[in-house]
Amino acid sequence: MRAQQTLANAVSCTGVGLHSGKPVTLTLRPATPNTGIVFVNRNGKDGASLAASIEHVVPTELCTAISGNGFQVQTIEHVLAALAGLDIDNVYVELTAGEAPVMDGSAGHFVRLIQSAGIVSQSRRQPYLKITQPLEVVDGVRRVRIEPSSTTKITYSIQYNHPLIQTQTYGYEHSAHLFEREIADARTFGFLQEVEAIWARGLGQGGNLDNTIVLSQDGILNESGLRFTNEFVRHKILDLIGDFSLLGVPFIGHLIAERSGHALHTRLVQQILAHPDSWVLLNTEDSVSVHESRSAMATPRLASLVALQAS
Repeated sequence: MRAQQTLANAVSCTGVGLHSGKPVTLTLRPATPNTGIVFVNRNGKDGASLAASIEHVVPTELCTAISGNGFQVQTIEHVLAALAGLDIDNVYVELTAGEAPVMDGSAGHFVRLIQSAGIVSQSRRQPYLKITQPLEVVDGVRRVRIEPSSTTKITYSIQYNHPLIQTQTYGYEHSAHLFEREIADARTFGFLQEVEAIWARGLGQGGNLDNTIVLSQDGILNESGLRFTNEFVRHKILDLIGDFSLLGVPFIGHLIAERSGHALHTRLVQQILAHPDSWVLLNTEDSVSVHESRSAMATPRLASLVALQAS
């Protein structure tokens, strides 16, 4: 268990949205304890804010998006993964457009951005949600399940009819060091034969060989090659870490995913919140009662979790 963490300084980067193709500047700013991860609209408007929470998730294709308070932001999973992977609990994520920048298609750039800003401990303990009973979401051959565990672990399996992928399985046990070394630099990927269909739906407008692994019929088009032989399944773990951060607090449990994706990831988060008898909160402040947790002293997500646990 640990204290909550935020950034020591504000830091920014500029890129394009993977799907919109529009230029966007992202700025990460320190936040006080119990703020959580909050997106802020800096698109020439009044700075409306929106918590990165499962209640704000809206259906989208090929990415994760949240909407509310008059604005929507999509493709947030990579920056969320970087924050969760480095154990950053409280930060404002300011954006000048409705999509996070894709950068190189991984979370690596965001990791280095966070590290350049510095990470500082705060005066409050960080609560954890510990799974006590298994929960599962299934859609045909696709599924994602969470089971009790003494640590935070992910086992992910994918299967594609492509010679560079076929069946890949990877196991990851969370630590900031291992996230940076094993997961953060794994890039998003897509298949050449699907590109025109994606463009026809108005997606992938910012995609190119600098930010996406593009698979041809029997290889890849990227001259730089792969960063890992199993980069594909590692990127799926990256996505899962980002999506699961929408729970609002870190979890202790074993996530097992097979051929899953953003929609199933977020459905399992919803399942967890719908079954408070399947988890307990650990490391909460002794002085914070259920009544106090509903006040402005605590993030709405933590307040909801404490209230669920007490019900």
